[in-house]
Amino acid sequence: MQEEVTQKTIALSMKTGKLTAQVLQMALKKFLEAQKHGPKLHQGQQSLKQLKQHGAALSNIEITDANIAAFKPCAKKYGVDFTLRKDKTTQPPHYIVIFKSRDADNLEQAFKEFTAKKLSREAKPSIRKALSVLREATGRNVQRDGARLAAKEKIRERGMEL
Repeated sequence: MQEEVTQKTIALSMKTGKLTAQVLQMALKKFLEAQKHGPKLHQGQQSLKQLKQHGAALSNIEITDANIAAFKPCAKKYGVDFTLRKDKTTQPPHYIVIFKSRDADNLEQAFKEFTAKKLSREAKPSIRKALSVLREATGRNVQRDGARLAAKEKIRERGMEL
């Protein structure tokens, strides 16, 4: 036990005008406080290195859809820690979602919500297409009305009324 304690050393750097016992004591207290909390673990989307720092077993799922931006809010809602990797060797490129194994149930729920949103978007008709169809229809009606008005004007010029 004594050998373990003597072999551990720390490097502490600080700026001070005069190094006193009080300053050294405060610096060591801050250092020990930071050690007690451990490294800051990230949540949500993160790099693979940050995900590995959690110390949990990792799993992955392959996604073929390129619209991964819609998945991120769903994953955030369910508190899933994940990272995305793009596999460029396939055509079209596949995305690999790497996540902690213990988050598998949460990830499954997030994927269900993601696919439901995706399917509902595809089922809805495009508003732009509907507007363009209506715009064309009103354009035809305006042309017809214009022709009718021109015919009425000709009839009025001749002295007859409708």
